[in-house]
Amino acid sequence: MTIPIPSGTRVWLATGHTDMRKGFDGLALLVQETLNRNPHNGHLFVFRGRRGGLIKVLWHDGQGMCLFSKRLERGRFIWPSPADGRVAITPAQLGYLLEGIDWRLPQHTWRPEAAG
Repeated sequence: MTIPIPSGTRVWLATGHTDMRKGFDGLALLVQETLNRNPHNGHLFVFRGRRGGLIKVLWHDGQGMCLFSKRLERGRFIWPSPADGRVAITPAQLGYLLEGIDWRLPQHTWRPEAAG
């Protein structure tokens, strides 16, 4: 997944786990109330489900709210603990995260060899 990230854009991870049934409005409310950020400021807000294999990225592109999701077929997205509070990462680290690579130490965690 490639998200065109303008320079100066911050990427925020919502630590802990998030109810992945939430959509645009529910996640935007979490950004406001939990992360104390404005969901319409052009920054990216990343959420992970309880099992760790699904993330959602909320982003306002200036025209409207965008919601991207990615599910790993195997493995988990590397995630900070809830004790870390909100965590900011670089757009490059987000690229690693989306590829299933440990963004703290960039190495592939698993790569499928065949479908099914």
